[in-house]
Amino acid sequence: MTEEYLKILDIDHWNLECELNNTDHRTDLNDVDRLIVRRGQPFTISLYLRSGTYQPGVSSLNFIAETGPQPSEQYGTRASFGLSANIDTSRWSAAVSSPPGDMVALSICSAPDAPIGRYTLTLGESGQIEFILLFNPWCPGDTVYMDNEQSLEEYVLSQDGIIFRGSAKHPIPTPWNFGQFESGILDICLRILDMNPKCLKNPGKDCSGRRNPIYVSRVLSAMVNCNDDKGVLFGKWSDDYEGGVSPMFWRGSVEILRNWDTQACQPVRYGQCWVFAAVACTISRALGLPCRVVTNYLSAHDTNSNLVIERYVNENGEPIQSREMIWNYHCWVECWMARPDFKSDFNGWQASDPTPQERSDGVYCCGPIPVRAIKEGELMFKYDAPFVFAEVNADIITFMKKKDGSISEVNNTTVVGQKISTKSVNSDAREDITHLYKYPEGSDEEREAFKKANHQNKLLHRQQNQGLHLTIKVTSGMRKGCDFDVFAVVTNNTESEKKCRLVFGSCAVSYSGILGENCGFKDLLNVELSPGAERRVPLRLNYSKYGDKITGDNLIRLAALLFDYTTNETTLAVRNIVLENPEIKVRILGEPKVNRKLAAEITVQNSLPYPLENCCFSIEGANLTGGCVISERLGSPVGPGEDAKVKMYFTPTHSGLRKLVVDFNSTKLCHVKGYRNVIIGK
Repeated sequence: MTEEYLKILDIDHWNLECELNNTDHRTDLNDVDRLIVRRGQPFTISLYLRSGTYQPGVSSLNFIAETGPQPSEQYGTRASFGLSANIDTSRWSAAVSSPPGDMVALSICSAPDAPIGRYTLTLGESGQIEFILLFNPWCPGDTVYMDNEQSLEEYVLSQDGIIFRGSAKHPIPTPWNFGQFESGILDICLRILDMNPKCLKNPGKDCSGRRNPIYVSRVLSAMVNCNDDKGVLFGKWSDDYEGGVSPMFWRGSVEILRNWDTQACQPVRYGQCWVFAAVACTISRALGLPCRVVTNYLSAHDTNSNLVIERYVNENGEPIQSREMIWNYHCWVECWMARPDFKSDFNGWQASDPTPQERSDGVYCCGPIPVRAIKEGELMFKYDAPFVFAEVNADIITFMKKKDGSISEVNNTTVVGQKISTKSVNSDAREDITHLYKYPEGSDEEREAFKKANHQNKLLHRQQNQGLHLTIKVTSGMRKGCDFDVFAVVTNNTESEKKCRLVFGSCAVSYSGILGENCGFKDLLNVELSPGAERRVPLRLNYSKYGDKITGDNLIRLAALLFDYTTNETTLAVRNIVLENPEIKVRILGEPKVNRKLAAEITVQNSLPYPLENCCFSIEGANLTGGCVISERLGSPVGPGEDAKVKMYFTPTHSGLRKLVVDFNSTKLCHVKGYRNVIIGK
């Protein structure tokens, strides 16, 4: 039918059907008083006509969808389209889904590659509607599509989770409230995109880039830290947190993001790697990017890109500080997306690191790089493959600097990139994903990946001295506040007598490898071992000595150095141990139902030999505490061995499985974390 015969619909008013659409698009947890939809998926609005009725083939209506400050069809930030017979989910389209009448049910669909963000949709000459468009991992046409409902539930919709800290030998689960659907958080996430330097410089081009999850995740990697921009978090790795709070203080992302927003985009002080990663995860999930936090134990920080960490120790086995470090653990995020810039083998999880460590294209950001590219040693791929490859695969060479200035190489037992961990889908258990990042240590495939990584000077794994074997053993249940023994174990695998010197020391250490004071030391000049013999040498660690030296990480570095007098060979064994805080016990009183007040009875035992003063419990949880932190102080000190106990009240607002995150602080015992999963009935 020609244009002049078409009748433009005369619209009086409309209903955006927010509750129906947001529920259908899985955005109803944000709120249902405004329209929030996902791209490539139709949504319905009801039009009420001022006069006449809708007639198929006769009635017409034109639409213009626009996002950003300078919408343009060239940049993909403006789309104009008309009514068609049916919805086309591959592009912007609109169709009527109701029979003829004076109320029209209009179905509208955005393109699956449309930029995410705030939109205005102009309906003919009748007015404009506003909505927010997000990535859609449920839509096969979207590059973030994920074909697994349970994974989507975990990596997009779950508002809480577990981040693994501690050590490779003793991973400690730390609860975290991501809170991506809490009030105002989505708006803050969109503001973070708007504050990025690329947007401030060229908003039209930046908004166009928001169609691409690769671009968005790279922007987020830069904006979660504040090193080059008005980013969210200020990183600090010393023990002086004046002007802010210790990174250990945080229980979730909501308070951090709200603080940044209300303080005119001034960075929130302070963050460390797990806080940076957790905030990046919250923002990614809020925008519709499937995301998870990953922990890499014994993570290398390679500053000169040679994939080798050169470490130096003195004659007591004490490390000499250098820029190249082995972090006890390091956290980053993975986002799920296709990589049309590579072949399809590299679709899926992409590693991205918001902790500011090294510059990439002049900015403190890292990734996204396909996890598969790291495993295969494909270091030419974008972005920052050599740095991430080194974090999980670098070789370590240890040298001893002697008093006379000479340097000799030391046999070394440390392997970087261990127990790479994330929270399991549908469970609080640890999922080991090391196999996604690397082939088994020392295997042919691992060597092959190294060759491909164009690292010719990769040293073949030297066999440890077959004659003398050195390890460090510890007992279980090393609790903060207790005295305990650790052991250096020397085994003589030869058929001759061995005489050696053993230096065994301990010192406080932060998780990022910064060394503190000595916690205990032993130097045995004449350790004699007959053929096949084993000698266990204990080192006593007393709370009176280590208590005021360890940081909030509760970490102690043990190092044993063995000199073989007959061969002049030196062997070094290093192990970080993490001291356990007392367990927080949480008992829920009452029947958990939506909008019904509940009580949590929370108990923690004082494991220290001193009274605890200024005791304070804090709780928070998505859809449990109204987006706030609830705190309760105790009036009197808690003596050694006694329980600190409190009853705290909260009112759940949504049904389903929720996580109540608990934190206990006092003068001597700080940042003790715990949680309780609660199933809230309707």
